[in-house]
Amino acid sequence: MLILGSVAMVTGASSGIGREIAIILASKGYDVILVARRESLLRDLADELLANHGCKAEVIVADLSEHSQVEMLKEMVPDLDVLVNNAGFGLWGMLSDQDEELLGSMVDVNVRALTDLARHYSGPMRERGSGKILNVASIAGYQPGPGMAVYCATKAYVLSFSRALHSELKGTGVTVTALCPGYVDTGFQEVAGMSLRGVESWSLVPVAKVAQIGVRAMERGRREVIPGFLNKPIPFLNRMVPVRINLAIVKAMLMIGRP
Repeated sequence: MLILGSVAMVTGASSGIGREIAIILASKGYDVILVARRESLLRDLADELLANHGCKAEVIVADLSEHSQVEMLKEMVPDLDVLVNNAGFGLWGMLSDQDEELLGSMVDVNVRALTDLARHYSGPMRERGSGKILNVASIAGYQPGPGMAVYCATKAYVLSFSRALHSELKGTGVTVTALCPGYVDTGFQEVAGMSLRGVESWSLVPVAKVAQIGVRAMERGRREVIPGFLNKPIPFLNRMVPVRINLAIVKAMLMIGRP
C-alpha cells in the first residue's frame, strides 16, 4: 500500500452514502482507500478527489461477499486511522421467494465482512491509542421487517455489534459509531427490488446530508446517530408499541405482495 499519513478506508465507496462519505473525508485532509466492486466508478471518484481536494486516493476492487477478497483487503491495507464499513445491500420480498445464494452473499457482506474488518483494524487502533470506526447500519436495525426479514436482521446485528464494540473500546482512544439512516435516495432500492411510495418518499433524507451527519457523529465519538427529524422517534416508539402492532405497521409500509 503506497498511501501514508492519515488514511481512511471506505467500503462500498462507488455510490450512495459511501461515495459521499469518501468525498467528505477527502475534504478534511484524509487520504482515502476506495473499496467496491465497480472499478470504473471508483476510478472516476479517485480522479475527482485528487482534482478537488489534492488527496491520494487508492482504488481496491473487491467483492466483500468473498472471504478471500476480505483477506486480500486486510493484507493490502495493514492499518488505518478511519474505517468506514458501508458496503451492504438488501433484498425485498418473501423469504421463500428469495435466491439462496444472494441471501448468503448479503449476510457475508452486511455481517461477516463488517465484523472481520472491524476486528482486524480495531486491534492496531487500540494499540496506537487512536482510531475511528463508522459502521453503516439502518433504521431497519431497530425493528423486524416482514418483507426484508434478513436485511433488517443483518442491520440489527450491525447496531448491536457497534454498541458493544463502542463500549469495549471506551477509554482506549478508539471510537465506534453506528450510522442508522432511514430511507435515502440511492441505488439501494433498485438492488433490493423495491420502490419508494407514501411515507418512504416524504421521509427521505438526501444522501449528502446522511453522510455529513454520519461523519460528524463519528468525529464526536457518538455511539449511534439517526439522520432525519421524522426518523429519530422510531426506536422509542418501537419500545412503546406491542410487537404485533409494530410488525403490522412495518409490513404495511414495506407493502408485501405489491407487484
